[in-house]
Amino acid sequence: MNLCLCHGCGLACDMGSHRHHCSRCGAPLHARKTDSITRTWAYLLAALVFYIPANLLPVMNTRMFGSGLDSTIVGGVLEFWESGAWDIALIIFIASIGVPAIKFGALLLLLVTAQRHSDWARRQRAQLYRFVELIGYWSMLDVLVVALVAALVQMQELGTIEPRPGILFFGVVVVFTMLSAMSFDPRLIWDGEPSTGDATNAAAH
Repeated sequence: MNLCLCHGCGLACDMGSHRHHCSRCGAPLHARKTDSITRTWAYLLAALVFYIPANLLPVMNTRMFGSGLDSTIVGGVLEFWESGAWDIALIIFIASIGVPAIKFGALLLLLVTAQRHSDWARRQRAQLYRFVELIGYWSMLDVLVVALVAALVQMQELGTIEPRPGILFFGVVVVFTMLSAMSFDPRLIWDGEPSTGDATNAAAH
């Protein structure tokens, strides 16, 4: 039907009259996301590079009774766990280690199979992409938790908690993984799928 969904407002636009912009919001129209594979790889590799300093550099500094201690992501999880704040430790572990690992693995799988035009588990891979999009909204939990703890636990006579550069690198990782997921075109999963008529003819022969 030569229709194209606007990426800005979702309007179904007619591409017949060489129209290249949405009639409602004015956003440029693309039948497919341009350079989807290349851009997704670029953002994903950038996220992997920044994920190294995000884990090696301290994300917060805890100062108690005049002595300061820098903590990495793993160190912060262990510190909260040992202090009895297992709920905060669990949130930071899931948001900082579990979610990025799942997104990296899922995006790598989607990219490799899309490049190979694989027909393996197409429906499941499409569901996996939607899952990656869903958990992307919760990727900033770690940054928010550290900021919240730093704001609340300001016991001036006992100690303070301050953010450190590692949390900035982790924020960059979150942004790049979200851009990577947004750049991937899920229609690549279905490219090369035989039509219903072709499948019927093949079955008949």
